[in-house]
Amino acid sequence: MRRGRYRGGDRGQVALEFVGMVPLILLLVAAVWECVLIGYAFSLAGNAADEAARAGAVHGAGACQTAAGEHIAPAWGMSAECGESGDVFKATVKLKIPVLYPGLNFGEITGEGGAAMEREE
Repeated sequence: MRRGRYRGGDRGQVALEFVGMVPLILLLVAAVWECVLIGYAFSLAGNAADEAARAGAVHGAGACQTAAGEHIAPAWGMSAECGESGDVFKATVKLKIPVLYPGLNFGEITGEGGAAMEREE
């Protein structure tokens, strides 16, 4: 058998497998990133609701709305509901779930917070 005549074998197999796996790897990275965005949105909504409830318990509903949106960019599509329930001031903050692909819609994330009313007498 002459070495010069036969070329091939396993040459290029690694490169071909890599090219075949790249789309799967990119899809997996995108899915992990979307999970990170959803987790961050949960954290952001909960924190905004807590801050809004604390501000509302001291200064009223106007301060509640302001405090809810203080650290949230407009791109999150935030909406806040504030109100008293007995001796507790409650705030609910809703954020749109961010997605990497513009055509998808995963809905909204809701964060709720409450604080004891602080009335001056």
